[in-house]
Parts: sequence; C-alpha cells; structure tokens
Amino acid sequence: MRGVSPGMAIILLLLVAFCLAALAAPWLAPFDPLRQSLLLRLRPPGTSFAAGTYLLGTDDLGRDLLSRVLHGARASIAIAALSVSVSLLVGTTLGLIAGWFRGWTAVIIMRAVDTMLSIPAILLAVLTVAVLGPSFFNLILVLGLTRWPRYTRVAYAQTLQVATLPYIRAAEMAGAGSGRILWRHILPNIAGPLMVVATSEFGLMILFEAGLSFLGLGIQPPHPSWGSIMSVGRQYVERAWWLTVFPGACLFVLVLCVNLFGDWLRDRVDPRSQGR
Repeated sequence: MRGVSPGMAIILLLLVAFCLAALAAPWLAPFDPLRQSLLLRLRPPGTSFAAGTYLLGTDDLGRDLLSRVLHGARASIAIAALSVSVSLLVGTTLGLIAGWFRGWTAVIIMRAVDTMLSIPAILLAVLTVAVLGPSFFNLILVLGLTRWPRYTRVAYAQTLQVATLPYIRAAEMAGAGSGRILWRHILPNIAGPLMVVATSEFGLMILFEAGLSFLGLGIQPPHPSWGSIMSVGRQYVERAWWLTVFPGACLFVLVLCVNLFGDWLRDRVDPRSQGR
C-alpha cells in the first residue's frame, strides 16, 4: 500500500489476523472451548493426548487454552466494536446538535459532558454493571454509554468550525433544513477526527472489557474471555504460567497495534500533529 511503512504494514497485518481469527474462531479452534476433562487439567503447552495436541496447554478444568483464547478474542473484539459504535453514535449526535444549535442547547449538553468526564469511566462501568448485572448486552450498553463524552467534545468543536464555512451558508440559503445540513454536509467533513477517536477508544474498550471480565463483571463462565481466563490463571501462576501469559500477550499485542494504528491514522488526518 502506498504511503504505508513496512512497520505499519506489519501492524495492519496483525490487526487483520486478529480480526480474522476472531471471526473464524469456531473453525480454527482445535477443540470445543467448553469441553472439560479433569484428567487433562493444567497440562503444559505441547501436551499430546488421544484427542490431539494442546498447543497452548489446558486450564484448571482441562479445557484447551488455544480454543478458549480464540473464542475469547471473538468476544473481546465484538464487545469493543459494538460499544465503540454505541458511544460514537450517541456522542457524535449530541456534538452535532450542540455545535449547530448552540445557545442553551450547547450549554446543557456540554455541562453533561463535563459531569460525565469528572467520573472515572472504569468506576462508572463497574458500578453500572454491578447494578444491571453482567451480560454480553449490558456490557456493550455500559461501555458505550460511559465513553460518549469524548466524541461529543470532538464533534462539537469540529461542528463549530465547519458551520461557518461558505458552503454551509449556501446550503442554508438554498432552503436545506438543519437535519440535512448536519448529516449531509457537516458530518462527512468531521468524520476524520471522529474516526481517530474511535480507533483509540477501540483499544481502550478491549482493556475495559478485559478488566471487567477479570473482576467477574464481564463475560460469565463458562464462556471464555481474555480477562476471565487471566482471572482464573492468577490462582495458578506458579504452576501454570501459560494461563496468564498467552491471553495477556494477545491482549498486549492487540491493544498496542490498535494504538499505533490510531497514531498513524491521526497523522494522516492531521499532518500538523506529526511534529508534536
């Protein structure tokens, strides 16, 4: 690809590999991630048995770790993508409304943003999940509705700049309504900065999901998640290091690649940021 360095090409390939592995987890996993066998509990990586070879070892219930890591990637990436979509939709809509109508509308929305940003996001997520109960959909809802203020701030600032441009005034004089101007003229011109924010938030959502699952407030057993796998693994760190090392390494590499891709995308959208 033109304009992509070899290092960034590797990062993009890793991101694609993670996404493809998550999508194809049911076909790539060598074993059923929920199948238990106490005879095979805590076996090290490379253990061979009648059913096959456990490349990453087994957990405390004899389940294949590779299969659980693959299915855990599926859960983590799906929750991150859907929660980012929710927060992007809510935050962008409110930011557009505040930047276009201004006045008391903007004051109310931006004060709500300031209030939300004054509360630590992970604390708010923990409290909300604890009240609503841990589930796949509650997790998406909670993570999405705790991170919308960042999109609102960016959309608000960008809308204030774009709203004064001549082509917006021309659209108003041509009789275009506020809805048409916002979605057909302003939104496409502020999409770049919003995509940069969404990219960085994607990595953060993966960490939040892993953290909540680690605390027992995310994906519930027996279904796998990187956070829940590591939560179990901490009890066996001395005798079964692979339970924390492999999912932790996947989490580290994925978030690092997402953050590096976000930095690259930011430089592409705003070249002035390269020298900062």
